[in-house]
Amino acid sequence: QVQLVESGGGLVQPGGSLRLSCAASKSVLSITPTGINTMGWYRQAPGKQREFVAGITSDGSTAYVDSVKGRFTISADNAKNMVYLQMNSLKSEDTAVYYCTANYYGADYWGQGTQVTVSS
Repeated sequence: QVQLVESGGGLVQPGGSLRLSCAASKSVLSITPTGINTMGWYRQAPGKQREFVAGITSDGSTAYVDSVKGRFTISADNAKNMVYLQMNSLKSEDTAVYYCTANYYGADYWGQGTQVTVSS
């Protein structure tokens, strides 16, 4: 079992920045002899399906949805079991509930989500 707790959401004006944090209950991104674990961020806007935003693997590879490339950066601090999402140049369409997720030995885990609202 992996518990994930997000923080850092809030209200920000267009063009502003926020950093989301996700605290994991164990070291998900440690490299293991049996495979690669991953952590990431998804988001769900009102009336829309949940979508992938960014991901990071235990070998350090990252991936982003096209709409956030160049604006968002995912990073990890393995010593603290933390994953971050730095969000810059925020747009109104980034408004959503952001969820931290982990795939740990083939099982998926989700946090409760944190609201990000981009509005003037």
